[in-house]
This record gives sequence, structure tokens and C-alpha cells, in this order.
Amino acid sequence: MNNYKYLLVPVITLLICQTLKFLIESITTKELVWGRLFNGTGGMPSSHTSFSTSLTMMLGLNLGFDSPMFAIALVFTFIVSYDAMGLRMESGKQAEAINKLFDETFKDKGMTKLKEKLGHKPEEVLAGMILGTLSALFFTFIIFK
Repeated sequence: MNNYKYLLVPVITLLICQTLKFLIESITTKELVWGRLFNGTGGMPSSHTSFSTSLTMMLGLNLGFDSPMFAIALVFTFIVSYDAMGLRMESGKQAEAINKLFDETFKDKGMTKLKEKLGHKPEEVLAGMILGTLSALFFTFIIFK
């Protein structure tokens, strides 16, 4: 199992993150939101960020924070995090505006709308980074020690 830790930890972190999204949204809306278990875009915490951060931290903790692998992973984690807050957030705002126009133009036509929850607020990305870091620390020092 130790040979697969760089794959297992991010996947387990992703599953934990999706479960947290499900619980947070279900508590907030006071109904079970089963779709959040399978839909990773938007919401608290960022699953993309927690996934990439856990891998980055696993590499840093196990191979050294001065290793080339850590540097490569860190660059990609920054790209994923920036994309979650920037491009995907703006795409979600555009989808919301298009859906409003859609409602006005094609009201009650039974047509599918665009998905609006695409991006993340900075605090959702930060929560994803914290979750990914804690997950990597737990698995490195408790499970795989």
C-alpha cells in the first residue's frame, strides 16, 4: 500500500472532501443533497484544491520540500487553485446571466439550463488547501510512518 500512497491519499482526500460538501450543503438546505457526493464543482471546500494540495504535501513531506517533484506539484496546485477562483468562478457568473436570459426567453419550454456552481470563493479554496495539508500530514505521520 505504501507504493501507492501518492495516488491513494489524494483519492481518499477527494472522497472526504465530497462527503464534507454533501454534509455542509445538506445541513444548510435541511435536505439531503445526494448530487454533491458526485459533483465536485463549486462549494465548500474545494475538492480540486484539496486533491492537488494533498499530493503536493505528500511529495514535500516524503521527498523533501526542495525536490523537483514537489516544485512541479506546487506549480500545478497553484494553477488549479487560481483556476478554481478565477476562470471557473467567472464562468459560473456567466452561466447565471445566461440562465436569466434563458428564463425570460424560453420560459416553461422544458429546456436544460447551464450549470452555475463552477468556481470557488477564496475561503473555499483555502479550506481545500487546509484539508489537503491535514490529510497529507495524517497519512504521512500516522498511517504510513
